[in-house]
Amino acid sequence: MVLKAIKYERGSLKLLDQRRLPLEETWVSVDSVQTAWSAIKDMVVRGAPAIAIAAALALAAQLVASEAGLQFSSAKEAAQHVEEELEYLVTSRPTAVNLSDAAHKLCAVAEKAASASGADASAVIDAVVESCEAMLEADVLANRALGKHGVEGLQRALQARNQTKDKLQLLTHCNTGSLATAEYGTALGVIRATAEAGKLEHAYCTETRPYNQGARLTAYELVHDGLPATLICDSMAAALMAEGRVDAVVVGADRVAANGDTANKIGTYTLAVLASFHNIPFFVAAPTTTLDAKLAGGSDITIEHRPANELTHFQGKQVAPDGIDVWNPCFDVTPANLIEGIITDKGVLPKKNGVFDVQAFMQSQALDTETVKDYLAERQELAFHVGPSDTKSDWQVQDVGDGNINFVYIVKGPKGAVCLKQGLPFVRIAQDWPLTQDRVRCEADALREQHRLCPEHVPVVYHFDARNALIVMQYLAPPHVILRKSITQGGIYPKLAGHIAHFLAQTLFKSSLLALTSTDYRALAERFRNGDMCRLTEQVIFTDPYYAAPVNSHNPHIDDLACSLRSDQEAKVAVSRLKAKFIERGQALLHGDMHTGSLMVTQDTTYAIDAEFAMYGPIAFDVGKFMANLLLAFFALDGHCSAADTRTQQRAWLYQAVVDVWQLFEAEFLQLWGEQGHKGDAYPAPLFADSVPQGQQALKAAQQAFMAELFTDALKFGGAVMIRRIVGIAHVDDFKDIQDEAVRGVCEARALRFGRRLLLQWFDDVQAVVQAAEKERHVGKKPCHNLS
Repeated sequence: MVLKAIKYERGSLKLLDQRRLPLEETWVSVDSVQTAWSAIKDMVVRGAPAIAIAAALALAAQLVASEAGLQFSSAKEAAQHVEEELEYLVTSRPTAVNLSDAAHKLCAVAEKAASASGADASAVIDAVVESCEAMLEADVLANRALGKHGVEGLQRALQARNQTKDKLQLLTHCNTGSLATAEYGTALGVIRATAEAGKLEHAYCTETRPYNQGARLTAYELVHDGLPATLICDSMAAALMAEGRVDAVVVGADRVAANGDTANKIGTYTLAVLASFHNIPFFVAAPTTTLDAKLAGGSDITIEHRPANELTHFQGKQVAPDGIDVWNPCFDVTPANLIEGIITDKGVLPKKNGVFDVQAFMQSQALDTETVKDYLAERQELAFHVGPSDTKSDWQVQDVGDGNINFVYIVKGPKGAVCLKQGLPFVRIAQDWPLTQDRVRCEADALREQHRLCPEHVPVVYHFDARNALIVMQYLAPPHVILRKSITQGGIYPKLAGHIAHFLAQTLFKSSLLALTSTDYRALAERFRNGDMCRLTEQVIFTDPYYAAPVNSHNPHIDDLACSLRSDQEAKVAVSRLKAKFIERGQALLHGDMHTGSLMVTQDTTYAIDAEFAMYGPIAFDVGKFMANLLLAFFALDGHCSAADTRTQQRAWLYQAVVDVWQLFEAEFLQLWGEQGHKGDAYPAPLFADSVPQGQQALKAAQQAFMAELFTDALKFGGAVMIRRIVGIAHVDDFKDIQDEAVRGVCEARALRFGRRLLLQWFDDVQAVVQAAEKERHVGKKPCHNLS
């Protein structure tokens, strides 16, 4: 059984007193934040991760034990109390970055919970306690993942040296186990994982002078776990290696620079030099939070020095003569060229051409078709949807991402399936274009909120992991398909327009000021700032297509149209005005990417997915974007036809779907307004109620003006979307799947011209829009067949 230095049950926390180890095992009850402050200050608990977890759990225990929120009169008071307690805890070890980081995150949790509609003090306390407990779980899971990656990395390193051994002899330094983390450990976690895999022959730990953490703490953990282990003096390592009793060295890290240079407990550099001489792989084990890409190399790492009496005295007695100088650095820096690999919770950072690239590793780490199974299997609440964890080798994983921004996997097992989506800190198709991974949090929030508003058209979110920037959600099983792919293959969905109109009306109206008080509206809008994704939208839709942006591309058969757009004064002015409206008008919670590639459909169901662009913006944007994508499919259809298959019925369906989406949306939106509009602050009952003089007439006039402007703006947004998809970045499969480039060019030219018309011209109604679209598809040279 792995040693635990933290014992926690809701409302109760105990810490193993590390000052008394290894001779005495004493547990200290921590029943208050004040007790936790003293325990941290007096080094009852040590190790930056362990300090942060202990502080968080102490706060949780105190909150639960003291009436769980009933002692506060309001949510605001509860959040303020949490913030004050955390500020106090940070003063116990102000230089411990993990502690301050945890405090910052928990304050944010309290503030967010307090600002939620209808929140009370108990809701705030519940949110904070759950977050504290989640920190404990997350640290343990990360350490176990690191251990697993370490076992695999060790085996690969030995295989590269043509050494095949069933069991390994491992040497470690200092203490990097359960006493320094929430549980399990980093370098010592690798040793534990090796033992659990049945591959550990023997572990060696150095005493780690001058403070003896190896002798006092690591040796204690190894004995506690019953692992075969031996303690050696620091100076014995070379002789041990020379006798062939070390297969690999695994140490922890205080900090890893961008080039892989690593600061760790003094004596680490010595072990690295010795391992290199004896051709023994030398690994550093550290969570990704220890990787510091801001520091170019080891020379930029500040080295702390310890008191001289740690060398001149032993157990309070002087052992060195007076007058001797002492040099006692706490750490040394191991050059990257001596390190085989850096083991993290995300995988092993290998050398490429003899060099570590920490920044690239941090940016590109993502689950793959194997590690995604590990992730789910390690979490029982997720494995529940797929199958027992011990069946994971039989699970099937399919990568279904579109390749633009994220990784998306479908994982199937004996019990069922889930969809897992992970965000990267950059655009996958333009890796020098950074994106915050907070967009994944925003997407998870949006899916949950939109599921609440319209559950029949939004999948259930099972799990959100901020640390790994991923979401696990309901799998939409076949015959569900991506709408765009099905359309290019001839699919027709008569119920689609009604479903989308319902989704748009429900989610847009109910998240707007038409339905909400200004307080609730502001709180919700604050949750969905999603700045990076907003800026991405602003750039790729409203800016890049109108100049020679490096990311743009287009079919050479429409060179003339693309070039003319870049000098089109009228279009530039119109799209810039539209961009300002997109930025300034935060009317409702948008899906933000409402296209046919973001919908899963059957003949009877429709689900909106991929809400990573969710934001507060103009209602017309979502409506217009979806109508634009139907029109793109309409114009592309001629390129998919043949003499044998003219797709006449599909064309008629797309034509009518554009009309139905708008008309059904308008009708349901106005119905909701009539039924629930009195609840919102935009058009309040004192001004617009039936009982108010001229109230009903005023409301009808307001609704008429509102919907007229919404329709006009939806068409303009739709036009900008169509233009972007033809001459900007990330084209659509509707056109890309047309094999003949010349035919594709004819279809794209029609769509591009019509997009410009939507952007610049006015239309009386939606029927006029589709009639103009039908007329446009007859302009110019026809594709291969007579398709009129």
